[in-house]
Amino acid sequence: MVEAVLDQQAWRSRADAVAWDVRPFVDGALRESHAAERFAVRDPATGAVLHEVAAGDARDVAAAVASARAAFDDGRWSGLGVLTRKALLEAFIDAVVAQAEELALLDSLEIGKPISAALFDAQVLSPMFGRFCVESVDRLFGVVANTEPEVLAFSVAEPRGVVGAITPWNFPLVNAIIKVAPALAAGNTIVLKPSELAAASAVRLARIAVEAGLPPGVLNVVPGLGRTVGQALASHDDVDMLSFTGSTATGRLLMRSAGASNGKPLLLECGGKSPAVVFADADDLGAVARHICAEALHNQGQVCVSRSRVIVQDSIKGALLEALVEAARAYQPGDPLDPATGFGPLASREQWLRARDLILAGASQGHGPVLGDLTALSSHGGADMAPFVFSDLGRDNPLWREEVFGPVIVLESFSTPVQALALANDTAYGLAATVWTRDLSLGQAMARGIRAGEVTVRATAAEYEGPGFVLPQEGRKGSGFGSETGVEGLRSYTTWKKVEFHTARLA
Repeated sequence: MVEAVLDQQAWRSRADAVAWDVRPFVDGALRESHAAERFAVRDPATGAVLHEVAAGDARDVAAAVASARAAFDDGRWSGLGVLTRKALLEAFIDAVVAQAEELALLDSLEIGKPISAALFDAQVLSPMFGRFCVESVDRLFGVVANTEPEVLAFSVAEPRGVVGAITPWNFPLVNAIIKVAPALAAGNTIVLKPSELAAASAVRLARIAVEAGLPPGVLNVVPGLGRTVGQALASHDDVDMLSFTGSTATGRLLMRSAGASNGKPLLLECGGKSPAVVFADADDLGAVARHICAEALHNQGQVCVSRSRVIVQDSIKGALLEALVEAARAYQPGDPLDPATGFGPLASREQWLRARDLILAGASQGHGPVLGDLTALSSHGGADMAPFVFSDLGRDNPLWREEVFGPVIVLESFSTPVQALALANDTAYGLAATVWTRDLSLGQAMARGIRAGEVTVRATAAEYEGPGFVLPQEGRKGSGFGSETGVEGLRSYTTWKKVEFHTARLA
């Protein structure tokens, strides 16, 4: 975590002074929405209304797409030299870091993210990904074929054109950068639709981009609802590609809309129900349990790659369960604007109700929780939710099968590696997995056998820097398709063109 310089009172004073202006940002300026319908955005920590946002409509999207199309077609962005585009993007990312405290505060207020975590997103995670994309701008090499001397044949990667992007609420700024940075680095223009719960940082991001020197129309943001703005963006015939992060159900609806319009290609990063598989040779179960809780309960469990299914070898089940309960008890909701808080409320009352219903349904079909108070779920009026740990619910239980997007860990045991692999793959999703073992051969076999886009094999709970965003990965099954990381992530926003030159033979 990044250490917050301001104290709780200072953050509260800044929060009270925020001047909310969450309007569409089109062609380099804030615009009034065409939609009359409005909705309230509430602070999940207090329930207080922060501001109101227009629901948006197809006219808002049409204006943003027209702006992006003009900016792409006239070459003000796609026609720039690679080094010039790189320098402008570097200035943009630097400006994001300079405004990190403002951006972090907006995310903290809108979704209850602890301010220290929001600062980490703005000062470390977002610029880390953005800078990787900037440094990769000149690495999108083409391919030359070996043919006869009179023929020069090659393929070149070109930008797709106007990219539509739809992002979720769990990491508002990070998710916006994950879409914007590679799309712009590849030479596209973009229309971004952020979550209705957390659009303020995305609008501010677009303003920062213009202030940093990006031409108007290159980055446009249209806040609003999914049924209005999201649907219109997916159905627009002049959008060349759609990139979406969110639920599997919404992703499949967008596929239908994209197919029914101009057949635009999609990049989908959807839901997950990721496993943590722990073999009996795992060292230091206390450290393993703390690491599992950090992966499963990070951001209040509102993470697509949350390792919320713990699959443990039966000989160590009791010891690991005890350690998990002890580790999970430390995660208690606090004031998001207190720099000491590491665990906040869920992002909205609606998300709290959805998580509650899944927990109650799961508990009614199995054993009660090993950790967690079910009675608090019937009387609570806010969005705070302390962690729940369940054991031996069975493979048909909704808490085992469905993505809760809340602080819930479920545990099942196995006897043999074959059973462990079957349990790990017993999901409709395929985003990520962690395997705990000191046996290299076993770890390799599990990594090969688990159907997920990212598998980490751990012999230790020690933390290392790791590769960051350098390597590509791609979800499986209901988790979507397409890579957003590595140089391949930039290639997702390009299309191949084959070119041939046929010349006369020299006399």
